[in-house]
Amino acid sequence: MASIAWTVTHEEVFREPRQYCQRECVEARSLVRRKFFYLFTCEYCFSHYVAAGVLLVARYKLLYSDWRGYLVAFFALVWVANQYMSIYNRLRLDIKREQVEIKADEQKDEQKADIHKLDDRKAA
Repeated sequence: MASIAWTVTHEEVFREPRQYCQRECVEARSLVRRKFFYLFTCEYCFSHYVAAGVLLVARYKLLYSDWRGYLVAFFALVWVANQYMSIYNRLRLDIKREQVEIKADEQKDEQKADIHKLDDRKAA
C-alpha cells in the first residue's frame, strides 16, 4: 500500500498525471473538483483510498470478524503505510544530503589539486 501511494504521489513515472492533478487542484472552479485532484498529490490522503481498495479486494479484517474488523484494519493499514512512507522519505533525504556532501568534498579536492598544479608550474 505504501509503495502504491508513494509511487503515484512522488515518483517520476506518474509525473505528468500528477502535474495535471496539481494544476487542477489549484485552478478548478468547484471545491469538489479541487479536492478530488488534491487526492492524487498527497500521499497521506491517497493512502486512505489505497487502503480502502486493498480491504475491498482482500477482505482483510483485524481483531474483529464483523464490520469493526474492517474499520480497525483500515486505520491500522493507513497508519502502517504512512509510517513506511515517512521512513522512506527520511532515508531519501539522508541519501540526498550525503550525495551533496560528497559532491562538495570532490569539488574542494579538485580545487586543491588545481592550486597544487598552479604552484608546481610557478615553481618550475
